[in-house]
Amino acid sequence: MSRILAIDYGNKRVGLAVTDPLQLIATPLETIHSQDLLAYIQAYHQREPLAAIVVGMPRTLLNEPTDVTSAVVGLVRRLRRELPDVPVHELDERYTSRMAHAAMLAGGLSKKDRRDKATVDRVSATLILQSFLNSR
Repeated sequence: MSRILAIDYGNKRVGLAVTDPLQLIATPLETIHSQDLLAYIQAYHQREPLAAIVVGMPRTLLNEPTDVTSAVVGLVRRLRRELPDVPVHELDERYTSRMAHAAMLAGGLSKKDRRDKATVDRVSATLILQSFLNSR
């Protein structure tokens, strides 16, 4: 079976998570620079065929767009154009960073590791993906 990839997009860094081939478990994959994202996904799709891509859609607590929302909307359009055979899903990501910090604290990560924004981005992408898997 194919994997599902999740994206926690930021203007500088992008957290990525992926499922196992049976699409049961979400695991952190990588944190990359946002400029390298499309090339990375295309290369990954060549190695490991993707069944779907889940993109975290940033919104404020009042369900309004954030300063990153327009960039994410553009990313979703590019993904749909560049990878027409891969469905792209959007998922509300409002509390993922806060939940990522709580998960890392519960998991026993050191304070230094919890401050690493790349780690937070990967864990956030994993939470987005797990939320998508739970909703199916």
